[in-house]
Amino acid sequence: MASRRRSRQHTPLRTSKQDIAAVKRAPQTPQTASSAYHLAYTDEEFLTADETRGIRFQLEYLKPELRLRERGINSTVVLFGGARIPEPGKAAWAARNETQKVNLELASKYYEEARRFAQYASLTSEAAGYKDYVVVTGGGPGVMEAGNRGAADVGAPSIGFNIVLPHEQAPNVYITPELAFNFHYFATRKIHFLLRARAVAIFPGGFGTLDEFFETLTLIQTGRMERIPLLLFGIEFWNNVINFEALAEAGTISPDDPSLFTVVDSAEEGWAVVREAYNLPDVELR
Repeated sequence: MASRRRSRQHTPLRTSKQDIAAVKRAPQTPQTASSAYHLAYTDEEFLTADETRGIRFQLEYLKPELRLRERGINSTVVLFGGARIPEPGKAAWAARNETQKVNLELASKYYEEARRFAQYASLTSEAAGYKDYVVVTGGGPGVMEAGNRGAADVGAPSIGFNIVLPHEQAPNVYITPELAFNFHYFATRKIHFLLRARAVAIFPGGFGTLDEFFETLTLIQTGRMERIPLLLFGIEFWNNVINFEALAEAGTISPDDPSLFTVVDSAEEGWAVVREAYNLPDVELR
C-alpha cells in the first residue's frame, strides 16, 4: 500500500505509529484514560464528531485514491444496476409479491448481460496490463455482483465501492479483496465512481440506479464531465420507466439531450459503442 511505502522512508522524526505504541505502554491513570489525552488521530469520538465531518470526507476520498494509484489504475468501466436482480435460475430474493417475483426473474437476463459486458471490459483491460478499463461496481448483489463476477471469470481484477446501509450490504465475493472499499458518504463514493470512468453502463434498477444515471447524465449535459459512452441496457425497461421524449416536448430538456446516452439490449451492442468511441481492438469472450 502507498501509505506503507511512505512509512518505510527514512525520517529522523518519530512516526505516528511509534507514538501510538508509546501511548499504549503509558501507565493507566485517570489522565491517560481521559479522551482528552488520546492522540487526535486515534480518538474515535473526536473523528466522528459533527465538527470533523470535513476530515472524514477527505479520508474517504483519499484512502481509495491512494490504493488505486498504487495499483496504477488509470481508467475504469462503471456498471450500475439493481441489487435485486437475481442470477438466471435463482429466486428473486427481494420480491415482495408474486408480480415482483415474476418480473425480477424475467429481468435476470440483465445479470447475464452485465456479466458478459464486464468480461469484454476486463479482456480489454488485460491487454492494457489491468491499468485501464478496469471494472468497477457498487460492490453489492444483483447487477453489481454480475459485473465483478464477469471480471473474475476472465481472471481480471475488479473494484467494489460498497456503502454502509441500514440493512447490511456485504461486498460480493467476486471483488478483488484489495480493491473492496467501504463508504459512509454517498457523495465521496460517487466521486470515485466517475473520477476514472471511460464508460458507464446503466442496467435496470431502482432509486439508486436512477440517481446514479441522472447524476452522470447531468454532469455530461452541463459540461462538468467529458462526454463518455453512457449506456442504458434494456430498451423496453427504460422506455417504460422514463419518457425522455415527453421531457424534450415539454421543453425541460433540449431535443438533443437524449443523444447523450445510447440504449442497448446486449453486452455485444454495448461494448461495440465503447470500442468504437476509443478505437479499441476487438476481443472474443473465452
